[in-house]
Amino acid sequence: MMCCFLVVFFLGMEKVVVCPYKRPNALYRLICFPWAGGGTSQLAQWGKLFSSSVEVCSVRLPGRESRHKEPFAKDMATVVNEITSALLKELQEKPFAFFGHSFGSYISFAVALHLKEKYGLEPFHLFLSGAHAPHSEAFLPIKMVSISDTKDEDVLKYIEILGGTPSELLQSEDIKEHLILTFREDLRVLQTLSFEKAERNIPFSCDITCFNGSEDKSHDVEAWHDLTSGDISYYELPGGHFYLLEPSNEIFLTKHITKCIENAGL
Repeated sequence: MMCCFLVVFFLGMEKVVVCPYKRPNALYRLICFPWAGGGTSQLAQWGKLFSSSVEVCSVRLPGRESRHKEPFAKDMATVVNEITSALLKELQEKPFAFFGHSFGSYISFAVALHLKEKYGLEPFHLFLSGAHAPHSEAFLPIKMVSISDTKDEDVLKYIEILGGTPSELLQSEDIKEHLILTFREDLRVLQTLSFEKAERNIPFSCDITCFNGSEDKSHDVEAWHDLTSGDISYYELPGGHFYLLEPSNEIFLTKHITKCIENAGL
């Protein structure tokens, strides 16, 4: 019976968490959360760029890649509960940090908050990229976008402006259609994120590092300072919203994150 449970557990984890460069003897785990419409292909590959002390995984949401036949999640609570269930045992074993970009930053925040409130677990470092603090006024317009009234061509134009999607992929009608649908559904999930910072309540004690592209729209990263009693730092790297896909920026990010992790003194 226990054997069957373990098989189901690991299959469930492999479905939600992708870790192509497994390092069972690593001292730390870095869990990555991809952007809206994105999958695991880019961030999961970071595993080969880190030292042997860090095991890198990326979460995979329903509706994409090997989960493309599954229905999309309808709200942030569903996403958070699934990721937490898949990762909880792993996160109890050794220190962990989160990295999220854009939509992924908000998911990583929501998962971290749930872990802290329900299980007393906390990442020792949050690395957040291209995102407003969720309690800031700058985040409100995202929640006001009418998804159902937005035309497909307008969604596609926004995706093209953001960058990050190879132009050859957009030549395929099937891929383009699925990308638009995935982006819509991820935005729908993001709009269900509800967080109001209570006065004098600082949810985290971990360090937070915020990254942003120099040519991207400005994000209210200063407000992340309100959410932790730990240290906070900000870095602006050359490029637009998907600055992190530039090889030179990717090298900076992985080296800087490695340094932060290995210097955490845990």
